[in-house]
Amino acid sequence: MKVSVISEAGGKAAGDVEVSDVTFGATFNESLVHQVVVASQANARAGTRAQKNRAAVRGGGSKPWRQKGTGQARAGTSRSPLWRGGGKVFPASPDENFTQKVNKKMRRAAMRSILSELLRQERLVTIDGFRIEAPKTRALVEKLKGLGASDVLIVTDSSDDNLFLSARNLHHVDVLPVQGVDPVSLVRHEKVIMTLSALKRFEEMLA
Repeated sequence: MKVSVISEAGGKAAGDVEVSDVTFGATFNESLVHQVVVASQANARAGTRAQKNRAAVRGGGSKPWRQKGTGQARAGTSRSPLWRGGGKVFPASPDENFTQKVNKKMRRAAMRSILSELLRQERLVTIDGFRIEAPKTRALVEKLKGLGASDVLIVTDSSDDNLFLSARNLHHVDVLPVQGVDPVSLVRHEKVIMTLSALKRFEEMLA
């Protein structure tokens, strides 16, 4: 199949390039993409919550009232999980593990599915090059305005410090090399601008 390539200089069509149907012509597997995206988000999650069980809660050493004769239900401690201020039955721990296993074959299939769907929806833009001469946010904003993009992921063949620093203050613009692209970053943005060399790298990696 053929993909249109636009020119970095004028933002106009610069021709077509032949790409693999296996990588950019795959059918969209929604359930697989959902599973891989959820797993990627879960694997990035850190255990930052800490709760106390009934042994860790301060107090509750004495019996609230005697066992019999009060007419109330028997109680051994005021720090029971049934009481206000008591410990949790199954407390969250900082070392809690949220990881979900995703096979390499599943992840590659999900990436092919996402890239193909982005191309079908005309949300994947291929450009012959994308460079910023100096780390200037204003220069990047003007360049993106010329391409008609605001909420965008820019994918390059290799790391570009000027481009990364220019996009650092823009909340809806991310810059990633091919190796750093994952399913979550692809589906997060309205458009994906990919250099021609990055497109070829994806074709080699996912073929």
